[in-house]
Amino acid sequence: MKEGLLFINGEWITSETNQWIDVENPASAEIVGRVSDAGASETRLAIAAAEEAFSLWSQLPAKERADYLMAVGKKMMDRQKELAMLLTHEQGKPLAESLGEIAISADYLFWNAEEAKRVYGETIPASSSNKRMLAIRQPLGVCAAITPWNFPAMMITRKIGPALAAGCTVVVKPASYTPLTAVAIMEIFEEVGIPKGVVNLVTGSASEISGELMSNNTVRKISFTGSTAVGKLLMRDAADQVKKLSLELGGHAPLIIFSDADLDAAVQGVMNSKFRNAGQMCVCVNRLYVERSVAEEVTSKLAKAAAALKVGNGLDSGVEVGPLINRKAIDHIQSQVDDALTKGAKVITGGCTVGMNGEQTGAFYQPTILSNVSDDAIIQSEETFGPVLPIWVFDDEQEVVQKANDSEYGLAAYLYTRDLARSVRVSEALEYGIVGINDTGVAAVQAPFGGMKQSGFGVEGGYYGVEEYTQIKYISVQI
Repeated sequence: MKEGLLFINGEWITSETNQWIDVENPASAEIVGRVSDAGASETRLAIAAAEEAFSLWSQLPAKERADYLMAVGKKMMDRQKELAMLLTHEQGKPLAESLGEIAISADYLFWNAEEAKRVYGETIPASSSNKRMLAIRQPLGVCAAITPWNFPAMMITRKIGPALAAGCTVVVKPASYTPLTAVAIMEIFEEVGIPKGVVNLVTGSASEISGELMSNNTVRKISFTGSTAVGKLLMRDAADQVKKLSLELGGHAPLIIFSDADLDAAVQGVMNSKFRNAGQMCVCVNRLYVERSVAEEVTSKLAKAAAALKVGNGLDSGVEVGPLINRKAIDHIQSQVDDALTKGAKVITGGCTVGMNGEQTGAFYQPTILSNVSDDAIIQSEETFGPVLPIWVFDDEQEVVQKANDSEYGLAAYLYTRDLARSVRVSEALEYGIVGINDTGVAAVQAPFGGMKQSGFGVEGGYYGVEEYTQIKYISVQI
């Protein structure tokens, strides 16, 4: 059991109401901890603390800000297993995946620590000899990070790493399903002695906390990862103050396998993408399009690989697919499967929940492959967020690109082919912010991560991510 308080202005405090939120292990339905249930008043305190700390933090030399980020990243790696165990307890993913998440979370801090020292400006050729023209980048101010439950460590450091590097101060609101990892990360920030108010953590009511973050004029930017529906609400609220937003919203990633592809590599790529984190990733494959001449072979290989996956508690040895986040998620994907079946789809493997030790306590679902899926099935257009893979067959390149683009989402897309010209044509034609060619492991700390269309706007990663927390100021000097 881990108990998490609010971290505001360098102090650990409880909410005014002294209410708590229980945190449940989705693999066992056991309570593994609790966090303080904050609302608008505690959020105002956190914002005020961040505002007061901004003048000091933004004026620190970049190298000193970088040193803090490096120190936190190093401590995270020193405690990698401890943090990974906590993450698996509250989120459910296999321990091996949690270990990997902690490592990349630390990498985001390391990368942004280096980028803090590279926030450059420019001199601009002046229009007259007695002028000098400059463009400099300055930090935005107080920023807020609203993070999801599927990557409770990585999504925090991917957001606050660049914010702190740029000189901003932050308020973090983690998902109520997985707040314990956030508490542990804040404990490390405290240990390295980061100045009070630079990072703050509020856990509790999403509506109250986000409402205060959106309405409070001190907050200059919100970075949100979550559903498109919530993202649209934040956009409406942000309009009142023209508040800057970065939104990484829903995804519905297509993956296209052409007949000339390395089929074994393609199948492995699909497996790595679709079933990692039990399919609970915004960039995981949601629609698989296979050229007709190889469709039967690919389907057979996928069915065999999916059926061999070990489902279970993420802390158990050899488990490759953990639980979904809760029973509500099970109901959602089962409704998609049932709808597809009523419209003619066939279950190749899986298709139902999994009981552990003769009991149906955890939120487990079998890795599932569906074939003969209708174009009007709900799963064709609605994000799944679970271990279910629908397959469609195609005959023509132009046809499949059109189908792949037929989505309101535009986050990630993938294709497998050995044809260089085709890889260029198709990758440029796909209306997605991220495209993987013979590669489904696209996320990297040094690369931009962001979507198009209703998958949002703004990017995280690389130097692009740091720029999102700065504003350009033009200075004209007459001499």
